[in-house]
Amino acid sequence: METTDIKDAVRDKYARAAQSVASGAKGSCCSARSGCADPITSNLYGSGDTDQLPEKAVLASLGCGNPTALAELKPGEIVLDLGSGGGIDVLLSARRVGPAGRAYGLDMTDEMLALARENQRKAGLANVEFLKGEIEHIPLPDNSVDVIISNCVINLSADKDRVLREAFRVLKPGGRFAVSDVVTRGEVPADIRKSVLLWVGCVAGALDEAEYRAKLAAAGFEAIEVEPTRIYRVADAKEFLAGQGIDATAVAPQVDGKFMSAFVRATKPVAACCDSACCG
Repeated sequence: METTDIKDAVRDKYARAAQSVASGAKGSCCSARSGCADPITSNLYGSGDTDQLPEKAVLASLGCGNPTALAELKPGEIVLDLGSGGGIDVLLSARRVGPAGRAYGLDMTDEMLALARENQRKAGLANVEFLKGEIEHIPLPDNSVDVIISNCVINLSADKDRVLREAFRVLKPGGRFAVSDVVTRGEVPADIRKSVLLWVGCVAGALDEAEYRAKLAAAGFEAIEVEPTRIYRVADAKEFLAGQGIDATAVAPQVDGKFMSAFVRATKPVAACCDSACCG
């Protein structure tokens, strides 16, 4: 697919998801019939995280992890959520950073932005701002954010190198990149890889773990870690794969355990101090 085709497919998917939630239906990864929302998007948040959030913020969650719980947010920090959707991770972040901090959500889909702003209003949080834009072109200045989070969105981009360079640009020196994303581990036949990733995220764009690390390093990040948080088994996708004409039992030895949600951490280096006054 061309870059514009991928972007249009992602925008259409999330627009339909937002409309579904706004109308009172429960959101899902691909469709209500596919079953793909379980085990990927299920049971990611504890009741203590969500019991004070608007119901529609919870229903619109289409992620693969809980980056706000893993990012170790501190009071007063500025947080940016790439691909913020219905706003669940932005609202959770805003509570964690408190009134002295700020949480931005960035999304390119008008329907999701409208839903997120409605959820912000219902949550009564003033330290939140939702921005329209693309994660490849973040509408914030250099060195302006303490933490970048994202929830199963970077894998949807057709230009991940640009996304990671932009994340590096807007982070302050010493800032943290802390995202949940889908990654793969090891060689998988191309046709099988595409089918399983369609089950996982509707757009087959997940990176291999080693390639993710390499791209982060190329963007300038250091202290890179990839920590699996949920490993997908072929049995989980058996029904979906059968619909794709794939015998899950036959391919299990090639793919089982090679697709996972992971928490990806990295840090923007602190510039070396060259001023004798600050170095003492």
